[in-house]
Amino acid sequence: MNAPANTHPEFGRAAAHAEKAFVRRYIFSTDHKIIGLQYFFLALTAVTVGIVLSLLMRFHLVWPAAHLPFVSGGIMTPEQYLALVTMHGTLMVFFVLTTAPQGAFGNFFLPIQIGAPDMAFPRLNMLSFWLTFSAFLCMMAAFLVRGGAPISGWTAYPPLSALGDVTGPGEGTGQTLWLVSILIFCLASLLGSINFISTTIDMRAPGMTLMRMPLTVWAWFVTAILSLLAFSVLLAGGILLFLDRSAGTSFFLPAGLVVNSELQMRNGGSPLLWQHLFWFFGHPEVYIAILPGMGVTSQIIANFSRKPVFGYRVMAIAICAIGFLGFLIWGHHMFVSGMNPYSGLAFSMLTLAIAVPSAVKTFNWLGTLWGGKIQFHVPMLFALGFVSFFITGGLSGIFLAQPALDTMLHATYYVVAHFHLVMGVAAIFGIFGATYYWFPKMFGRMMNETLGKIHFWLTFGAVYCIFMPMHFIGIAGGIRRYADATGPAYLAGLQPLHLFITIAAFIAATAQLVFFYNFFRSLRAGARASNNPWNATTLEWTTSSPPLHDNFDGRYPNVYRGPYDYSVPGASQDFLMQNMPDEQYPAPKGPSDAH
Repeated sequence: MNAPANTHPEFGRAAAHAEKAFVRRYIFSTDHKIIGLQYFFLALTAVTVGIVLSLLMRFHLVWPAAHLPFVSGGIMTPEQYLALVTMHGTLMVFFVLTTAPQGAFGNFFLPIQIGAPDMAFPRLNMLSFWLTFSAFLCMMAAFLVRGGAPISGWTAYPPLSALGDVTGPGEGTGQTLWLVSILIFCLASLLGSINFISTTIDMRAPGMTLMRMPLTVWAWFVTAILSLLAFSVLLAGGILLFLDRSAGTSFFLPAGLVVNSELQMRNGGSPLLWQHLFWFFGHPEVYIAILPGMGVTSQIIANFSRKPVFGYRVMAIAICAIGFLGFLIWGHHMFVSGMNPYSGLAFSMLTLAIAVPSAVKTFNWLGTLWGGKIQFHVPMLFALGFVSFFITGGLSGIFLAQPALDTMLHATYYVVAHFHLVMGVAAIFGIFGATYYWFPKMFGRMMNETLGKIHFWLTFGAVYCIFMPMHFIGIAGGIRRYADATGPAYLAGLQPLHLFITIAAFIAATAQLVFFYNFFRSLRAGARASNNPWNATTLEWTTSSPPLHDNFDGRYPNVYRGPYDYSVPGASQDFLMQNMPDEQYPAPKGPSDAH
């Protein structure tokens, strides 16, 4: 498929739209790069809060009777613990794992990587960010209202989340604020998805065919399609839940429901309907979080192996296959809901099927590494860490795809360990890899390599020390969401493991202080970066560091080759950039053009 002609209205006049005033340039900006940075720092704020909440949870699990001066009553109650669980999960899933890979790096680099001056709809892009920021403020406000934050978990299962104060502290105004925040976030994500899809389809530079797009662009494009379809369903379900809470409807509330000895005058609803709607969003959300990391990992591994991506076309097809299959397997989150065993079998088989494109990507990463001139720079370390956690978390997920095994493990810490590795930590390592890799382009300076390697090894080791023992706690019957694991006698023997995990969690959190120091110090005092410090091939490395307002200073690129032309025979250097004409350097022949 040929790229569209370079005739979009933005071309040729974007330079005239450079914003001069401070407010329009850095706050209410329509420049995709500034908006990307706004998303980045919002995610950085959210992850900081999320880490603090997780440390409070780990501390309480080991010392449940400890007196905490900042907790009402001195000793954390089970409801307060569940509020921490709810807010930690919500902040990390929505405001970190969704916001950073797609909103931050996608906004900043997708237009540049396809040779565009900006996103297709700059004002819509600005609106999307400010809706996301408003959703974050609304979510944080839940901590401050009477009753505190909600206790229904990040999944907000009814009837607990649908009735209000009668179901417990935090289920009044706190739960309403949580729900309003999610609805605003859904709207922001839909607007952003439309922008990503339109930009990718309509604004590619001349010569930028689909099979010449970097795998990062493929990942952001498919992620945008997933977001458009998945967040639409969550938005609809959230509106119905809001009506159950505030308008007396019964979409998710059955008849005969008794809560705290009070008969609830509702009828006709089904709590399982919410589960179906939520998980129809929730499982694609796993790939919304991790697909951009897959794209970044492919980019980095090719760059620092000095080799073309092994099987580029298959890698692009695998991204699309993962996105498609991701919408067919939501039911594996509901094996314990009493579903028909034949439905369970279908969801189980489809869940195993999605391992095929995932394995294709993994083996192709290994194929790219094989025989390469590997350079162990910090971005490469985090890319390899991504692969490691993706494999480890994916292997543990095979057991949860079996209904008989999932029934035993579903409510245990085994599930916590699995989804943190494959969705949380792998995605976070993708974010770290992207940060170290693109920091020179975003800010014009280099991050410190030594501090970066210290950050990597401390985080890598500590994370495995957190989540590998958690699998064993789950197999031994350790129940997740219990505020006090010292109560049941059969759990008492697991406390040493909880202590070990908590110590590892504090080490992992301390390692992030190294990252913060390196990041903010490098903003001011890092070594000046050249335009292409990694000797990379894609279009963002043809621009200045940081790029100008319209990215290419009015000289928009023509694309002559694929995105990963490393070590091309006959070339005078070991990389050929996408905008290098065939007359200047020999172009690869045949299938290698799709590298």
